[in-house]
Amino acid sequence: MAAALSASARVRIQTEDFDLGAEVAGLRGGHAGIGAVCSFIGTVRDRHAAGPGSAAAEPVLAMELEHYPGMTEKAIEAMIDQALQRFDIFDARVIHRIGLLHPMEQIVLVAVASAHRGESFAACEFLMDYLKTQAPFWKKEQTSQGSSWVDARVADDAALARWGISASNL
Repeated sequence: MAAALSASARVRIQTEDFDLGAEVAGLRGGHAGIGAVCSFIGTVRDRHAAGPGSAAAEPVLAMELEHYPGMTEKAIEAMIDQALQRFDIFDARVIHRIGLLHPMEQIVLVAVASAHRGESFAACEFLMDYLKTQAPFWKKEQTSQGSSWVDARVADDAALARWGISASNL
């Protein structure tokens, strides 16, 4: 496999938006052995998920994302290292935005490069599952009723568990 990207190229936490085309081009880096790039972009929804026993989903006006500087980047680097060990991939890139975001704005990019599509798809999904449960980010939704922190979802822990990883063991 090719040499991995530098830590600063693999993980970025930023307030600015990102361009998928530019990020994929940077990830590929002109490496002719790359035959597949899989990417996931998460965006701010205009409604929050209504939980069991709650009223219908309420419109989300904005979402504020915070992180623990230094720790967040280190945690995501460790996730990418895990993906490199588990899957036959060249490298991966994770960009996560922080600050105040509005519906339809991009929040996160996970992109993975490999020789074949199966490894890229699996590694991309693995990284997203890992990221949702283990990266030190906090999300606060703003609605017409006020602001509230977004709790972790049981479904996210279950998604991580299918990779043989327990959130409580990390």
